[in-house]
Amino acid sequence: MAIETVAVIGAGTMGHALALVHALGGCRVALHDNAAQVLARAPELIRAALATLQEAETLTRAKAEAAVARITPVDTLEEALTIADLVVEAVVEKPEIKTLVFAAIDRHARRGAILASNTSYLDVFPLIPDARQARAAVAHWYTPPYIVDLVDLAPGPQTDPAVIEALRTLYTGFGKMPVVFDHLVPGYIANRLQAALNLECLRMIDAGWATAQDIDRSIRHGLVDRLAVLGHMKKMDYTGLEMVRNGIAGRSYQPPENTGETPVLDRLIAAGRTGVRAGAGFYDYGDRPAEELFHDRDLRLLRLKAQLQGNEGEDH
Repeated sequence: MAIETVAVIGAGTMGHALALVHALGGCRVALHDNAAQVLARAPELIRAALATLQEAETLTRAKAEAAVARITPVDTLEEALTIADLVVEAVVEKPEIKTLVFAAIDRHARRGAILASNTSYLDVFPLIPDARQARAAVAHWYTPPYIVDLVDLAPGPQTDPAVIEALRTLYTGFGKMPVVFDHLVPGYIANRLQAALNLECLRMIDAGWATAQDIDRSIRHGLVDRLAVLGHMKKMDYTGLEMVRNGIAGRSYQPPENTGETPVLDRLIAAGRTGVRAGAGFYDYGDRPAEELFHDRDLRLLRLKAQLQGNEGEDH
């Protein structure tokens, strides 16, 4: 099943970026958001992302202009859905809002359209109308998706296997890296690993064992280079599985219990230190605009990605 036209519903942080991903892949994209100010800002964010890709010399000006030409912001959901082969849902992670959006999609989308949700952690399938279940799937991306290649693909209980195959084929053709699940696994792989890392890092800070800076130094200078080159499971092979087994058998490490409470985050948030957009989180970012900080991050990601291209084909 060929996918040539895409409707992206939600034009915020992920939505505008997913519109760009599909446009760079050659699809015609209709982008919609029910918040007029969010939709109005999306073209500016898309052009900024394209400028960063050009600055890193990973995209030509001609291809950037062609991608922009393929994206059309539209004011109504019905207009966005009229001819879409694929509907990408990228609205806020609230079940009640997603339910309303899925119902509207059911009213206006073509019967044969694929519905792909970018949900990070919700089981969206109970929220999707019965008539759409066979053509519904999860296609979960990581920010910024025009740089990060991983996309998690998961079917619902009634999903036609051809839908997952169509999405896998589409995104592989984009140069992305789909990981296909047999069923919805809460958190997928990367988010589950990040959740475990978050718990351990916050535990060490709360216990006074380490600072945020200590943790980042340990990750950047002790783990990242090997993980980037090998991944984690292959890194265990290089360590030696007997040594890994002995380390586990020694029980010197006990995972922290997830109590649902995060004292260190509570303190930072109460102080208004909510992250880059607030100018501070675990770190102080001074008066530098958030857009400048994200631009610098994206450039560094692109340069690292270029250096790691030699690892392609080694995922076996």
